[in-house]
Amino acid sequence: MFYLFIDILGTVAFAISGVLVAMEKKLDVFGVFIIAFVTATGGGTLRDLLIGNTPVAWMLTPLYIVTIAITVLVAIVFVRHLSRFRKSLFLFDTIGIGLYTMVGVEKGLEAGLLPIMCIALGTMTASFGGVIRDILCNEIPVIFRKEVYATVCILGAILYFVLVNLSVDAKWAYVSGITFIIALRLLAVRFKLSLPNIHGAK
Repeated sequence: MFYLFIDILGTVAFAISGVLVAMEKKLDVFGVFIIAFVTATGGGTLRDLLIGNTPVAWMLTPLYIVTIAITVLVAIVFVRHLSRFRKSLFLFDTIGIGLYTMVGVEKGLEAGLLPIMCIALGTMTASFGGVIRDILCNEIPVIFRKEVYATVCILGAILYFVLVNLSVDAKWAYVSGITFIIALRLLAVRFKLSLPNIHGAK
């Protein structure tokens, strides 16, 4: 139940980030729902396909589709109350990657994967929905820009395994990983920390 709750929270956070991007692009209601849907389920779909969990999670229960539909409706109604549009998008996207990274790590552990594979799976779970969202909305995916994104997912997942190996309770380690990812990305953007760009020869 704890891990399902985290999964649903991540679904809501990413669905809202999808709604915000879609509305900025002035898409119709159907378009907004589709962007929210692929943002919320894209990473989990890739994860489940890679580890052979088929049908993928959102096809096994209406919970995810219903959650996304309700989130879209609520976000559309209250979108004007989300002050400072870009900051709202950034916040929900950051919450989403924190939650989904650890969901992906947990799914990897359930599949019996090595920690390094779990870290990769968690990073893909957190990142891929946003990649699809940005491509469909004709944007360069956030993961490929200067903004720190995948790096914080990797570091948060590593922290989880470090804490577990230090005999910290798994749920506390799980929450610590989520909190670390969210906090580190907020700090990185606040202080303009980023990986260096690679410039080719002119």
